[in-house]
Amino acid sequence: MADRNPRRWWILIVLCLSSLVLVVDSMALTVAVPSMTADLGASAQDTQWILDSYILVFAGLLLTSGSLGDRFGRRRIMLIGLLLFGAASLAATFCTNPGQVIAVRTAMGVGGALIMPSTLSILITVFDEDERPKAMAAWGSVSMLGLVGSPVLGGVLIDHFSWHSIFLINVPVAVLAIAAALTLMPESKGAWRKPDPLGAVLSAAGMTALVWWIIEIPQHGAFGGRSAVTLGVAVAALVGFVVWENTTEAPMVPLALFRHRNFSGGSLSLTLVQIGNGGLLLVLTQYLQFVLGHSPLKAGLAFVPLAVAALVGNGAGAALAAKAGHRALILAGMLVMASAFALLTTVSADSGFTVPAVALGLLGLGAGLAMPAAVGALMSTIPEEQAGVGSALNDTIQQAGTALGIAILGSLLTSGYADRMPAGAPDQAKESIVGALAAAQGEPGLVHAAREAFTSAMATTFTISAAGVLAAALLATLVMRPTPKPRTTAPEPEPVA
Repeated sequence: MADRNPRRWWILIVLCLSSLVLVVDSMALTVAVPSMTADLGASAQDTQWILDSYILVFAGLLLTSGSLGDRFGRRRIMLIGLLLFGAASLAATFCTNPGQVIAVRTAMGVGGALIMPSTLSILITVFDEDERPKAMAAWGSVSMLGLVGSPVLGGVLIDHFSWHSIFLINVPVAVLAIAAALTLMPESKGAWRKPDPLGAVLSAAGMTALVWWIIEIPQHGAFGGRSAVTLGVAVAALVGFVVWENTTEAPMVPLALFRHRNFSGGSLSLTLVQIGNGGLLLVLTQYLQFVLGHSPLKAGLAFVPLAVAALVGNGAGAALAAKAGHRALILAGMLVMASAFALLTTVSADSGFTVPAVALGLLGLGAGLAMPAAVGALMSTIPEEQAGVGSALNDTIQQAGTALGIAILGSLLTSGYADRMPAGAPDQAKESIVGALAAAQGEPGLVHAAREAFTSAMATTFTISAAGVLAAALLATLVMRPTPKPRTTAPEPEPVA
């Protein structure tokens, strides 16, 4: 007790602000996608790259970023990330075409990759095992508050100004986080280790190529032409990375963590959940605006049940963690999430808002219970001196799951929508619901057909999502050990059965 950092709760505020800027950007952008697409004249592929360019570099650089934080200082790396993220957000307000937006989103991905591993690694080094569940619950709750506020704020800004303004809200949050970090947060580093430049290059090249391959699957297939080359690069780099990290005397990434049941089970479960969640917000935003006809503001308000329920789940999870253990919370939360996706499969073009609102509330409650517990379980296996790179390893796995989910669910939605459109519909109408509404020119039959086709295809994507979350629940139950209380040091490795 005596060695607790007296400024730890102030430090938590800085960490919350740093995470908040990433949440605000993600949710506000989701609400803005329809308006942005129409204003820029962006194609479906442009829209996907606007979303995925961020994920591409974010996932590719996370491992290197976590290692840099452990080596050169976690606060320093986080500050650099906040500066870059804020500057890129400001630049985005001046974008006038899809290429420019993709470029600034790429820069924001670099900044986000520098921010994310540092926040979680600093948290687990500042708080001991008694206070860590409370700190993680508070950290998660602030993210949920951002989840509530950013879609609504984004909707207000779009209704009164333009989609450019959604990037502007990142700037004051980043500035405030930088000022607080400089004032309140001490520097922290891991134990000195020999640098591993080859590991950094192989991990960045491998993860970037892998996510690129995932993104390109809907347009070019999984194994044909350019996709085969990209996949080959990804496999070669990642296999080389694993071999190198297991043979070098000073590995950048402690791959031995995967021998811990809780780390491997928690990470892989979160990956499956992220695959299920990958296209959720994007799909529902289009449903709310193009099928139900809501404004961006109303579409943003529709996500309030998700965030409020997640806050409740976070609070309940923090209180139950010591009694029930992480594994029980993960299983219960993921089953609730699966029921939410199952409910979303029943939505039709005439369902209105009630069914999606109930489903989003269930989804938020389940996520609030399961996600912090999964993160807490796997982070409890990581030694403090490797906190940054261990956190980055977890984040990398999840981001790959998100990219895979966007690719799979996006492809299913696009192909399913086209298959369900009438044979005589214009080609523009078959490409997307946006194209159908533009081509309809007041023709109610085409508008009705497009909305029915979109909703039917959406149900298919949510069926896949439900299956992914159920698989995650099963994996967590079979692989993870009961852990009533998290640990601060890594236990002896235990092979996964």
